[in-house]
Amino acid sequence: MARTDAEISAAVEGHTVLTYFAKLLQDNAGRTALRWLDGDEWKSMTFGELEETARRIGATLAANGVGRGDRVVLMMRNIAEFHAIDLGVLMVGATPVSIYNSSSPDQVAYLASHCDAKVAIVEDESFLARFEPVLDELPSLTARFMVRSTAGGPPEGVGSWDDLVAAEPLDPETAFDAASPGDLATIIYTSGTTGSPKGVMLDHENLCWTLESLREAFETDSFIGQKVVSYLPMAHIAERVTSHYGCVMNGYEVSCCPEPSMIATYLAGVRPNIIFGVPRVWEKLYAGVNAALSADPEKKQKVDEAVEAAAPLAERMALGTATQEDIDTWNFLDAVAFSTIRQLVGLDELDLAVTGAAPMTAELLTWFRAIGVPLAEIYGMSESSGPISFAARRVRAGTVGPAIPGLELALAEDGEVICRGGNIFRGYLNEPVKSAEALDADGWLHTGDIGELDEDGYLRIVDRKKELIITAGGKNISPANLEASLKNIPLVGQACAIGDNRPFVSALLVLDAEAAPVWAAANGLAGKSLAELAQEPAVIAEIERGLAEVMSTFNNAERVKKFTLFGEEWMPDSELLTPTSKLKRRGIHATFAREIEAMYS
Repeated sequence: MARTDAEISAAVEGHTVLTYFAKLLQDNAGRTALRWLDGDEWKSMTFGELEETARRIGATLAANGVGRGDRVVLMMRNIAEFHAIDLGVLMVGATPVSIYNSSSPDQVAYLASHCDAKVAIVEDESFLARFEPVLDELPSLTARFMVRSTAGGPPEGVGSWDDLVAAEPLDPETAFDAASPGDLATIIYTSGTTGSPKGVMLDHENLCWTLESLREAFETDSFIGQKVVSYLPMAHIAERVTSHYGCVMNGYEVSCCPEPSMIATYLAGVRPNIIFGVPRVWEKLYAGVNAALSADPEKKQKVDEAVEAAAPLAERMALGTATQEDIDTWNFLDAVAFSTIRQLVGLDELDLAVTGAAPMTAELLTWFRAIGVPLAEIYGMSESSGPISFAARRVRAGTVGPAIPGLELALAEDGEVICRGGNIFRGYLNEPVKSAEALDADGWLHTGDIGELDEDGYLRIVDRKKELIITAGGKNISPANLEASLKNIPLVGQACAIGDNRPFVSALLVLDAEAAPVWAAANGLAGKSLAELAQEPAVIAEIERGLAEVMSTFNNAERVKKFTLFGEEWMPDSELLTPTSKLKRRGIHATFAREIEAMYS
C-alpha cells in the first residue's frame, strides 16, 4: 500500500537536501559520486571530496556576501563542478538558479534580473560573454566566477575555479544546518513555449518529499551506487532530480556527459542502471538500431517478427499475468536476438529506463519493452518538482501510470489534470496572479493538460488544454495524438500538425536522419543529402503511403490531408524546440509561415 501525503510529509519533516546528503555521507564518503572524461581518461570524485569542495565553495560565496535568501545564477553544461557549486550555494542558505545554456544576453538579463541574482557562476568564456553586454542591467550582481577557461584564465574582475575553492571549508555543522525545509532549494525557469519564462519556486521540503515518493515508485531498494548518465540541461527539472538530487540524496554514481549529442558514446562506456531520456533520445536509438538491422533485410525481418511475438509476452510479464511458457518463450527470444541489441547500445545493465517531458507513442514504448529495455513513461512538470504519475514496473503502454505515492490526482470538470501533495511548488517568483491561476485555494495544481483516468487510476494525457487545434469547421483536434502517429511513419523523425482556423489539417514533417539514408540506399538514391531526399518524388510517395496507413484510425476531419517535407532536423534549444525537444509551435509557425500558407493556397 503506497504511503499517503501525510505519511511522506512526516518522514521528511525537518529535512533538507543537505541533511539527506549528510546522512548519505555517513557510510558512503569513500564511494564514487561523479565521473567524467578528460580526453580518453575517466576521472572521478568521491562523495567525501564532493562534500569538502562544496564547503570550500560555500566559504568563498559567504566571503562575497552571499547569505540566506540570496540567489546565485549558474550557467554551465553537465560537468562535475556543477554539483559541487549547487551544494555550496545551499550551504550558505542561498538558492542556486540554473539557466539554459542557449540563453541569449537579453534572456540572461531577464532571468538574472528576475531572480535578483547576487553572483553568477559560468562554465567558460562563451557563457561569460552572455553576461558582458547586459551587466548594466544587473545592479544586484556583485561577483562573477568562471569554472573553466579556453583562453588562459578569466578576465580581470572575474574569479576562477581556483578562487572558488581556495577558501578554508565551512564548518560542517554550519554548512549542513544552513537551510530550513521551507527555504527555496532552487528556482526552475519554464522553457518559455508560451510567453516569458516563469520562475518555479521549489523548497527543500518539495524536493525531499519528491525523492521519498520516487523511491517508493521505483519499487527497488537499490539506490547507492546505481550508475546514471547526466546529459540533459541542468536547468530542466527532470535532469536536476535524476542526476543531481539523485546523486546527493540517493547516492547515484553520476557520469557527466557535457554534450547531449555524445549520449550514445556514454551509454556504451557507462552502461547505466538508470536512465532518463526525452522521447527524441529513444526515437534516435530506435532509428539507429533499425537502420543497422536494415543492412541485412533477412535479419531485420527475423528481429521484427521476434519483437512482434515478444511484445504481448513482455506486457504480461510486467503485469504479473505471464505463464511459465510466456516467460520461457521471451527468454529464448532474448537469448537469440534482444540481448545482443541491448549490449550493442549500452542498455544491457538497466534496471529502469524512463521517458518523459513530451509524449511518446505507445508503439515505440512497446518496442523497447519487447526487447527487454524496462522503459516506463513518466508525466509531470516543473511545478510538481518533476513527477505526477508513473508506473515503473507495471507499465501500460499509452498511459503515463497512476499517481506517484502520496499524490492526489483527479480530473476537473473540463477534463484538466489536477493534483496536490508535498511536491507541489510554492508559486511563481514575483508572479502572484499567475501563481493563483496555477494553484487554487484548495492547493490543487492545474496542469493545463487534458487527461483520462482508467478504472485502475492509470492516466492518459489527451493534449495540452491550450494547444487543441480548432479547425475552421469547429472541430477540436489533438495535435499531439496526430504527431505521435505521424512519427510512426518509418521515414519521419519529427512532425508538427497544423490546422487552427484552417479548413483541414496539414503537417510539417522532417525526415529521420537515421532511417532515410538507409531507405535511400535500398531504393537507388544512395549518396543524396537529406535536403535532396526531401524533394525526391519516391520519398514523398513512400511517406504518402505511410500517411494513409497511420491516419486510418482517425476520422476524416482529423486526418492530415497535406504535408510539407524537410530534410534538416529541428534541433533542441532553438526557435523550433525547447531544450527537451517539445515543439515551440509559435516559433515553428513563424519560421515556416510561407510553407504553411502554400499548403492552403
